[in-house]
Amino acid sequence: MLPSYYEFFNPVKISSGRKALDNLPYELHQLNVQRPLVISDKGVSEAGLTKIVTGAFADSGITLGGIYDDVPPDSSSEVVGAIAKVFRQNQCDALIAVGGGSAIDTAKGVNILVSEGGEDLLRFAGHDVLRRPLKPLIVVPTTAGTGSEATYVAVIAHPSRNVKMTFTSVHLYPRVAILDPRMTMTAPPKITAATGMDALTHAMESVTCLQKNPVSNAFAMAAVELIRDNLVKVVKNGKDEQGRLAMANAACLAGAAFSNSMVGLVHTLGHATGGVAHVPHGAAMSIFLPYAFEYNLEKTEPDVARLLFPLAGAEEFGRTPPGHRARRTIEVIRSLRQTLFELCGLPRTLKEAGIAKDKLERIAQTAVNDGSLTFNPVEVDYNDALLLLKEAYE
Repeated sequence: MLPSYYEFFNPVKISSGRKALDNLPYELHQLNVQRPLVISDKGVSEAGLTKIVTGAFADSGITLGGIYDDVPPDSSSEVVGAIAKVFRQNQCDALIAVGGGSAIDTAKGVNILVSEGGEDLLRFAGHDVLRRPLKPLIVVPTTAGTGSEATYVAVIAHPSRNVKMTFTSVHLYPRVAILDPRMTMTAPPKITAATGMDALTHAMESVTCLQKNPVSNAFAMAAVELIRDNLVKVVKNGKDEQGRLAMANAACLAGAAFSNSMVGLVHTLGHATGGVAHVPHGAAMSIFLPYAFEYNLEKTEPDVARLLFPLAGAEEFGRTPPGHRARRTIEVIRSLRQTLFELCGLPRTLKEAGIAKDKLERIAQTAVNDGSLTFNPVEVDYNDALLLLKEAYE
């Protein structure tokens, strides 16, 4: 059934394919970029991926404004401020983010400061605080999970407050996302699995949250199907170029979907767990996905039932009685998590993720203040959140 009213918006140009990076000089020229700053992390640079990106425009007449390749796995407002100083000192005019969600969100945060001015990132946190276009941002993902290359969202930690700040604005959309399988080939199996489950969570939550719509559903369903066919394959064989490209596209499609429909309880619990206990985001998504879907099921059963088709295939969908399809969807999620645990050790429980049980109450307190709960189809209070955390513990 169509919602009485909905909006869908995504202005990101997607360039996807083998050697898609060859188009980078053209994209930079189209945006009138002269001195881009490349933002990345040590792992990406040591793998030679930053060099591939800078080499793509080395003979194009565009001057490299600088490289900042020290973004930590859980970036913060302090890192964003340090990079903004480099951008200004080097007189850069654009940003190229090369990396996973942390590098991309960091670049979005830097773009806020260098475009709006000032050093206080916190004053721009929240929804639609930004009122004007930012400087050009091109994103080259090196993991297939966050979908940040296709979203208007950035999540950045505030160390002194021990929380993650969320920024949402149409001005945070990158101008271009370049999906090149060479950039994800070096991701190890456990990171590949975790980021893949992050993408799956984005897609599946976007189908069940309050702002879902026919367009976001179409993107999400396509993403789930690509993940079904390729995630386990690339965890087993990271050199599968077609599988890597498929997963990059899945993450991008899921990002475009949830940027319009938003996310819910899985992310609520994941954000809080990451903020309090520093569990990697993708691992947290994998842990909480079946528990949150079970909690929401009384309101979301028809949507969860429909997800069985792209998640398990036409044959499984056809032989499962209609009244059992939603539960079967959750069973398939659990089966996938078990497979990934056996292949690479991706944790299935909070205990396996190394979280002390005495942190659960603090995580629950943090969770109920998370903005993603606004879009969850079922209300959640502190006691509900704590119960879910205890269920996911072991």
